[in-house]
Amino acid sequence: MSSAPEDPSEPADNRGADPAATPAGGAGTGAPARPAGILVIAIVVALEATALLVAAIWYGSQLLTGAPVLSFWGAVFTLGLLLAFSAWLYAVSTFLFRGYRWPRAGALVAQLFTLTIGFPTLTGGYPLAGLAMLVPAVLAIVLLFDKRVIAFASRAGGAPPAL
Repeated sequence: MSSAPEDPSEPADNRGADPAATPAGGAGTGAPARPAGILVIAIVVALEATALLVAAIWYGSQLLTGAPVLSFWGAVFTLGLLLAFSAWLYAVSTFLFRGYRWPRAGALVAQLFTLTIGFPTLTGGYPLAGLAMLVPAVLAIVLLFDKRVIAFASRAGGAPPAL
């Protein structure tokens, strides 16, 4: 039982529901339904963020155990970049899934970075690792330009204009 009074003007099936958790394209909203492409892109970006987080944890553990580095502060900076980019990609994944407009650019840039690392990895003697980077990146790029994804991910922020 909840202690909050229920609003009788709200439909019974929406009482207490988180607005961000309700599926897009509900009855009467006029918003397009969430396409499968959004889910695929969000999963690809979240997996990339997880990979960066794992790399940051490994890098940090190597740094703490005294692995030789050329510059300690350079290594700390690299660790900070890995953590920051991982957090950024988690935010991009979350807000793209919710249908915001701004994460599309961040997702595209992340996929282009992945391509620039994945192609040399593929041709440099690590074909499985290269394909593991290239295939999801290409899939996400193609889906980012799908008209259903663009139509869904066109929600602007709710804040009033600054000027």
